[in-house]
Amino acid sequence: MPGQAYLDYPKHEIQKFLGEKPVTALFIPYAAVTFSFDEYVEKVNNRFEEIGHKVIGIHSFDDPVKAVKEAEAIVVGGGNTWQLVRMMTDQGLMQAIKEKVENGTPYIGWSAGSNVACPTLRTTNDMPIIDPTSFNCTGLISFQINPHYLDANPDGHAGETREQRINEFLEINPGIYVVGLREGTMLILEDGKLKLVGDLSARIFLKEKDPLELSNKDDFSFLLKH
Repeated sequence: MPGQAYLDYPKHEIQKFLGEKPVTALFIPYAAVTFSFDEYVEKVNNRFEEIGHKVIGIHSFDDPVKAVKEAEAIVVGGGNTWQLVRMMTDQGLMQAIKEKVENGTPYIGWSAGSNVACPTLRTTNDMPIIDPTSFNCTGLISFQINPHYLDANPDGHAGETREQRINEFLEINPGIYVVGLREGTMLILEDGKLKLVGDLSARIFLKEKDPLELSNKDDFSFLLKH
């Protein structure tokens, strides 16, 4: 959030999600491009320690799939989605994470980390700096997320709006919902129920349907049925 420390806004929701008992979460820092994975782990761990938890980087394990299978929780940070997907695919992590989370292990992701919870990476905002070998992601949810959703372009930018780009995706991929998540909001899925947290609404897109604006008072669980 502008004007706030890194991960300061969501930390209390993370604390509630992980619970009171201290958790050592497995952190996947592969979306970092211009700084080291160790730096990323330290940055995230500093915030997690404030809420009684901690993270350890997956790159510190000899067997990353085994690390996923033994994780208390899985956390995937933001950065470049294309690099993240490439490294996760190369290491066989997509299916391992899907199986682990579907068996009850908590998953937390932001930005690129929310993209890889989707069926594919195709609604990321990031530049394709590397061939991911596959667009497929974990498919923890059946819809797509567009993080950092903006309603209009910044002043002076005349290119496509985010909504226009999403509509292009929908034209090629009918029947798939896309959720535009604005800054300061998050989706929480627990016990089969999906809800929005945050003061702003989310914008829901589906081909040949008018976009929906849903708030934290609405039930988003219908998105799980497609």
